[in-house]
Amino acid sequence: MLAGRAARTCALIALCLLGSRAQDFGPTRFICTSVPVDADMCAASVAAGGAEELRSNVLQLRETVLQQKETILSQKETIRELTTKLGRCESQSTLDAGPGEARSGGGRKQPGSGKNTMGDLSRTPAAETLSQLGQTLQSLKTRLENLEQYSRLNSSSQTNSLKDLLQSKIDDLERQVLSRVNTLEEGKGGPKNDTEERVKIESALTSLHQRISELEKGQKDNRPGDKFQLTFPLRTNYMYAKVKKSLPEMYAFTVCMWLKSSAAPGVGTPFSYAVPGQANELVLIEWGNNPMEILINDKVAKLPFVINDGKWHHICVTWTTRDGVWEAYQDGTQGGNGENLAPYHPIKPQGVLVLGQEQDTLGGGFDATQAFVGELAHFNIWDRKLTPGEVYNLATCSSKALSGNVIAWAESQIEIFGGATKWTFEACRQIN
Repeated sequence: MLAGRAARTCALIALCLLGSRAQDFGPTRFICTSVPVDADMCAASVAAGGAEELRSNVLQLRETVLQQKETILSQKETIRELTTKLGRCESQSTLDAGPGEARSGGGRKQPGSGKNTMGDLSRTPAAETLSQLGQTLQSLKTRLENLEQYSRLNSSSQTNSLKDLLQSKIDDLERQVLSRVNTLEEGKGGPKNDTEERVKIESALTSLHQRISELEKGQKDNRPGDKFQLTFPLRTNYMYAKVKKSLPEMYAFTVCMWLKSSAAPGVGTPFSYAVPGQANELVLIEWGNNPMEILINDKVAKLPFVINDGKWHHICVTWTTRDGVWEAYQDGTQGGNGENLAPYHPIKPQGVLVLGQEQDTLGGGFDATQAFVGELAHFNIWDRKLTPGEVYNLATCSSKALSGNVIAWAESQIEIFGGATKWTFEACRQIN
């Protein structure tokens, strides 16, 4: 009986509280208060002081919740702004990362891990880019001096007029570069202006390279088709050469070449061969502070070559798919060997063979930090393992030296891009 009476009392108090503008302070909580049976329920509950105190507490809580909600929204906006700024900082630090940046796989990028940089003008600050352009201009001057000597022996009014025209263009470009350097030193000019100016100058340089190459054609007639070298004067992602012929399926190979470089750290990538689905089918690379490596189907062997002393060196690497056995020769002497390098994996056919750049995608995806800087000549590939005697003949420029039966060094089989240049091969002159 008492329990039923208490329940009815709670229900009545609840109705009173609901009638006292309980809707003004949100969700309601019911509280039972003991009062005499014959008392006025609503008056008694109010007299107890619970309703007013409860209403006050609820209003205060609502105000606190609203303030906290505003604070959270404000903090979210601050976090969003900081995240955007951090993203920009990380993006900038990625672009400015130097050659010492850590990478997996023997100090080089894994396939598909980096963005395709083909077509980028430069990832270096404007002042450094202009300095590189100045070096390019200097290399053009050197070529013109060689052409002057040639024109003295072969008097030609057309050659002389072309030479004078090119010399005038080079002088104009030098003035432009000096003007841009002065502007940078004075703190003028924005990134957009720097980019536009760099595009104009590099476009003019490309045109000059083409005109000088035409002028050099007169010398090509006076030398055999294999007596030339490629020069890569700058570490860029647009200067390279492409071998017109691809490779067949090979179960063994020997690759040999002459190299001359003083680049540091690392001479870069003398050559890379990519096939559909595998950008690192066959690559020779010396990146950052890592030793030179040969990669076959992304498997790596470290080579004992030391060549960045500014002198010509002859190097050869032999390999057979059986047990993945390899040997490395420098200047005619074997300096290293090993096994288990991509065993029982044949070199795949129908790929793209590039000199001077490392491919991240088939025929492209070049990274300036992995570009070869120096001179390269007599790049030959055989589909068998050469004997030590055959390698020695190549390194000593012997008349018995063989040409590659898969890729033979021939000027007609090489296409050059981005300002890489061809010139008469020097190393065998020095040996002979």
